[in-house]
Amino acid sequence: MSKFLQPDLVLGSSVLDLTPDIIQRYKLQGLVLDVDETLVPISTADIPEEIYQWIEGLKPIVSLWLVSNNLSQTRISRIAQALDVPYILGARKPSRRKLRQAVEAMDIPVHQVGMVGDRLFTDVLAGNRLGMFTILVEPMVSPTQTRRFYPVRALEVWLSQLLGASLSAHQSMQQNDTQRNRNT
Repeated sequence: MSKFLQPDLVLGSSVLDLTPDIIQRYKLQGLVLDVDETLVPISTADIPEEIYQWIEGLKPIVSLWLVSNNLSQTRISRIAQALDVPYILGARKPSRRKLRQAVEAMDIPVHQVGMVGDRLFTDVLAGNRLGMFTILVEPMVSPTQTRRFYPVRALEVWLSQLLGASLSAHQSMQQNDTQRNRNT
């Protein structure tokens, strides 16, 4: 079970620190992005300006899709349209069905597509089950709030570590670099 909960990369910070250099280092050609708490704090309807800039910086180097468990057509479509990125809502992650749909639309081999999200039992589990490169990020925090506590995420982290997953950002990157060097 721990192999399905082990992200390929633990960023240890928000999605904004997922740079083009990191994407190119892992030879990713596409990214499937979770929305709530990964790109936009769930407590706000506003997209941070930094996210607009980050998305625009990625568009020339990778294909992008938003895949959200959120059922709100209004919320997810508004975010996707503002970012000019295709989207799927109601994904029911850790189900792979909607992730597979996004990857097939990209027409990129699944192992060259990164699943980026803030949750282990939805984003990472679904991505690993499909054979994607999984990237765990810290939840986006609204600038108007002090650091929020995410009890469900904390429980997922605790359970994943109990099952043997390593969630240290530095250790995760080293493990993946070592494994990729062996495979080349």
